[in-house]
Amino acid sequence: MAHEFDRAYWDDIWAGVGGSVGDDDGDRPAAMAANPPNPYLIREASRLVPGTALETGCGAGTEALWLASQGWQVTGADIAAEALTIAARRSAELGLSGRVSWVEADLAVWEPPARYDLVTTHYAHPAIPQLDFYERLAGWVAPRGTLLIVGHLQHVGHAHGQHVVHGQHAGHDRSPQPPVEASATAQGITARLEADRWEIVTAEETSREMPGHGGAPVTVHDVVVTATRRH
Repeated sequence: MAHEFDRAYWDDIWAGVGGSVGDDDGDRPAAMAANPPNPYLIREASRLVPGTALETGCGAGTEALWLASQGWQVTGADIAAEALTIAARRSAELGLSGRVSWVEADLAVWEPPARYDLVTTHYAHPAIPQLDFYERLAGWVAPRGTLLIVGHLQHVGHAHGQHVVHGQHAGHDRSPQPPVEASATAQGITARLEADRWEIVTAEETSREMPGHGGAPVTVHDVVVTATRRH
């Protein structure tokens, strides 16, 4: 069964009632909030001069808060109200409330009020096709700004309907792969970025190990695309 990735789906995830049979769902929100900042964000954003940033599908705010701590003025947008409640509490605890704001938004239809120097997303998937979502994000980047996409890598023979957790890196649950509708390839993403408008800085498909469900190591397969808007 394919997931809809709609508001009800994400509300269930962040309320601790979504997931695969046998998972300790009540611990999911805390586990997702405890994740460290994405290493690809740290690598790619460290090359940039801080400005305004939009983190789409921000969940509990880990990446948005890291950007704020580095001097960015950040907007974090997510469809799940409970995730944003956690994010706001964390920003207050860290003394970063003045550098980050939180917006409850359905990213399939929402339009931001401004364009940003950095637009980024990490494994987010709203209720529209994945590549259409990435193309929407590209339209929110200011001239000479940066688009950074970190997503689930699509594999040949990918099965539909496998479970994936928003805000939690692929492999944290018991499924070896995310559903195909929530994944992409580097070529698929860069094909949506017009060559006369975008300079591709990074386009890679990569793997890394990280703690999975119950602490056992899992291999995570990622697609990472960074592009600079020419005008």
